[in-house]
Amino acid sequence: MQIETILVIGSQGRMGRLFATRAQAAGLGVRGVDRPLSPALVAEAARGADLVLLAVPAAAMVDVAVMCAGVMDASQILADICSVKVKPVQAMLAAYSGPVVGTHPLFGPEPKDGETRVAVTPGRDDAARDAVEAFFARMGFAPFRTTAEEHDRAMAAIQGLNFVTTVSYFAALADRPELENFITPSFNRRLDAARKMLTEDAELFCGLMDANPFTQESVRAFRSMLNIAAGGDIELLAEKANWWWRERNSGGDV
Repeated sequence: MQIETILVIGSQGRMGRLFATRAQAAGLGVRGVDRPLSPALVAEAARGADLVLLAVPAAAMVDVAVMCAGVMDASQILADICSVKVKPVQAMLAAYSGPVVGTHPLFGPEPKDGETRVAVTPGRDDAARDAVEAFFARMGFAPFRTTAEEHDRAMAAIQGLNFVTTVSYFAALADRPELENFITPSFNRRLDAARKMLTEDAELFCGLMDANPFTQESVRAFRSMLNIAAGGDIELLAEKANWWWRERNSGGDV
């Protein structure tokens, strides 16, 4: 399998536009459709495409996968770029009998230098997986293989827990104007870092948490750390947290 022509479903979204632009710059044939979708629209756009790439929210995956499956032929690859993988891959496999590949680009619509990693999870057909990896590499990204479960456990910790702890922290401090005179530079840095997540992307993150089957497992693990803090053993937590700087602490390079 070799991918030379792609169809991006959700081509007007931020990630859809990114991949359409990158694929075109890499010399690939690119087509795009966006809402409102219809079977006739998708069928016309999908004709002759090697890859149909779903750049749609996790909540829309089942409906869009079913629509695409109804108009694709068995030689075309169906793939997605959702930030969760277990349920989207299951949805694509249930809807479509042809090649299926799950992917998750670990960056946003405006990736910075070095933000190139793309998780690739198996679905159906190893040759399709290889072709999708080559597709991402051709655009300058760095694909790596994982499983859907391993991916979702990691995202529940890295992405989901980051959101839930941030939103909980600022919710706990809301409606307390008496704190404003005491704001420090470090608090302002945390506030600035959280602004986009909480004012623009909260709905997206809430949807991803709902779609990830391992979200509550990560929340419970974090709650156990809070229980240690409530017991007063902050030094133990600080020592454990220093794992992230272990190379520097041991005298090695970071």
